[in-house]
Amino acid sequence: MTADIDKTVGTPSAGPETIKAIPVRHYGRYVTAVIAIAILVAIIYAFGQGKINWHAVPDYFFDDRIMTGVGKTLLLTVLSMLIGIVGGIVLAVMRLSKNPVTSSISWFYIWFFRGTPVLVQLFLWFNLGLVFEYINLGPIYKDYWSDFMTPLLTALLGLGLNEAAYMAEICRAGLLAVDEGQTEAAHALGMSHGKTLRRIVIPQAMRVIVPPTGNEVINMLKTTSLVAAVQYPELFRYAQDIGQNSGAPVEMYFLAAAWYLIMTSVLSVGQYYIERYYARGSSRQLPPTPLQKVKANVLSLGRPKGAVGA
Repeated sequence: MTADIDKTVGTPSAGPETIKAIPVRHYGRYVTAVIAIAILVAIIYAFGQGKINWHAVPDYFFDDRIMTGVGKTLLLTVLSMLIGIVGGIVLAVMRLSKNPVTSSISWFYIWFFRGTPVLVQLFLWFNLGLVFEYINLGPIYKDYWSDFMTPLLTALLGLGLNEAAYMAEICRAGLLAVDEGQTEAAHALGMSHGKTLRRIVIPQAMRVIVPPTGNEVINMLKTTSLVAAVQYPELFRYAQDIGQNSGAPVEMYFLAAAWYLIMTSVLSVGQYYIERYYARGSSRQLPPTPLQKVKANVLSLGRPKGAVGA
């Protein structure tokens, strides 16, 4: 009996049979990829057959008027966003106030400006001269409304005040995302409400506020094209004028679209790194940047197969 047991134990047992994994075939992916490529080729072919003077785009790409329009578009974006951000913070604080009057005023402002189109607001500011002949601020300022409401001021009021309504909701969401215990702890340490807001609540709320604010900046840059309707010369307006004078209006629209894509791409890169900066305290290890990913891939290609990195 003992010999049988020893014999059984000493005999090497056969290992489990190796599992042969068969990858799943995703035929739907191949079909959709072929359809997408076919549609893209058809669109490119259609534009290639159209009567489009593609040489006009590089000829005017760095034209002085176009570059002036790019500069004015960026300036209008920055100034409008400053008005929107400052106004949004004030409105968000008012909306969260326990004072029913300030809270109601903030709610009404947000309701009105979010509920009406930007183009309507621009025309409203631009045509108020038909209702008011003068702007009279007493001893401070008095002038004809037509002289006071310039196209630049119309654009800033129309874009900035509208943006403040959206930024108010973004800021309010960020402030509400901070745990109430942070405020209670700050008050327990003797910090005032304003100091708690500046040093405790707002820095933590920035992680929530920054991503949608970046989207609003990009959206604002594109929305500036609407101010051409109130006679303010920016990129789209200059492209329109050049297109009418040169006989290539469609080509100038393509040119304007290319410049908008360039500017929004640059802003998107900036948004990515700002979001990464404010996300430092929310995760232990930040995801690699695109440049870090490229470096890692290049180094892995040059490393011998099977080698372990330091």
